[in-house]
Amino acid sequence: MDAQHDHSISVEREREREREREREMACRQLWASRAASYLRISVFHRGFSNVVKDLKYADSHEWVKVDENSATVGITDHAQDHLGDVVYVELPEVGAAVTQGGSFGAVESVKATSDINSPVSGKVVEVNEALNSSPALINSSPYKDGWIIKVEISDNGELNNLMDSDQYSKFCEEEDSKH
Repeated sequence: MDAQHDHSISVEREREREREREREMACRQLWASRAASYLRISVFHRGFSNVVKDLKYADSHEWVKVDENSATVGITDHAQDHLGDVVYVELPEVGAAVTQGGSFGAVESVKATSDINSPVSGKVVEVNEALNSSPALINSSPYKDGWIIKVEISDNGELNNLMDSDQYSKFCEEEDSKH
């Protein structure tokens, strides 16, 4: 009888831990969704943000470097500057499907938590595991060491929905002037 009782208690504790994990995830998702527009509503102008010429940009401040049917994705210098010191990056699983404009992870900084949206649709083929131990790579090297995922692109036509470097620079200037 005691073994059954102990097992029941153990099962109940595990269920309670699972419910707690679900509550934490729900709270985190709520916070991330509320803070997702942070970059658009809480910005100040920094004229020296780095915009790289050979990349494409989404209006949600992610960059993409395309190599045939493969894309490397990260957040822009403009975005990381407005976020502040990045302390945690939520990465997707390799093999996960991503859709253009859809969230695939989150970046937590000392200021806010923001969703990371995919500039392209496809399948995640690699994640930057270095971000697990060194999330600040996004601050120090957003276009090189701070990349977030690599995607096998499913629709190259979607690239036409993205901005080039000149369009993105202008977009950032216009966005910053509104705030």
